[in-house]
Amino acid sequence: MANLVVHFEIHASEPQRLIDFYSELFGWTFTRFGDVEYWVILTGEGSIQNGGEAGHGINGGLTRRQGPAPEPGAPVNGANFVVGVDGDVDAMYARGLELGATVAVPMEDMEGVGRGGYLLDPDGNVFGIISPTMSDGTTQM
Repeated sequence: MANLVVHFEIHASEPQRLIDFYSELFGWTFTRFGDVEYWVILTGEGSIQNGGEAGHGINGGLTRRQGPAPEPGAPVNGANFVVGVDGDVDAMYARGLELGATVAVPMEDMEGVGRGGYLLDPDGNVFGIISPTMSDGTTQM
């Protein structure tokens, strides 16, 4: 491994609320790690495994936020993550809104990249979703 991103973390004011949100939206599995308020996130088949076994995606963790949630309209403080979506990325974006997310950046076609947009989860964390398929059905990546 040479300087690869192998793990991400989501901070949550109300952990169960975000566990429910991401489980429903992406089908991720959350497992509490010991007695601390930390949950291991398994993002699905094909992700990197704990033994260092290579994968096509990464897993993460969810932890209780140590302070207030981001204020609406505040700039990103830290890093965000983008999830590659198979199938209808617009339907996934709409489903995120139905589950309590709000628009950060509307869906758009990006020449040479694909179609994607950004949402704010119910705790104000920004994340993106992207598909290589543009709105006209052409594939970019």
